Amino acid sequence: MKLLVVTSQPITAARLRDVLPGEVDPRQAEVMVVAPALQPSGFKFWLSDADEAIARAQEVSSETVEQLGEAGVRATGDTGESDPVQAIEDALSTFRADRIVIFTAGKGYREDFDAAELRQRFGIPVDRF
Repeated sequence: MKLLVVTSQPITAARLRDVLPGEVDPRQAEVMVVAPALQPSGFKFWLSDADEAIARAQEVSSETVEQLGEAGVRATGDTGESDPVQAIEDALSTFRADRIVIFTAGKGYREDFDAAELRQRFGIPVDRF
């Protein structure tokens, strides 16, 4: 099983395990973590420095990969575009996931997408938490 994990905050293996269906064990999966370089909301988006968002995304990705690895989960990580849907599309071009698991911090800027639409668009299960 190949899992694409898209997250705006670091997550642990326990958190990932808690949200997966019972038959999916993250320790038996290949996991790709993508942290979108999310910009601040609204007007601040146009005024902000992208370097800060990229640095934060790198921290999220690295911390998540480290925590997953400590729990025996094989994971790699990367940063993604500020638009999470574009970040998913980009990741799927090189990592053919069997399932997408999305963790968001809330309904922030560029996090207001619908999991059902993503399922239809990419043709694989999508879970959003």
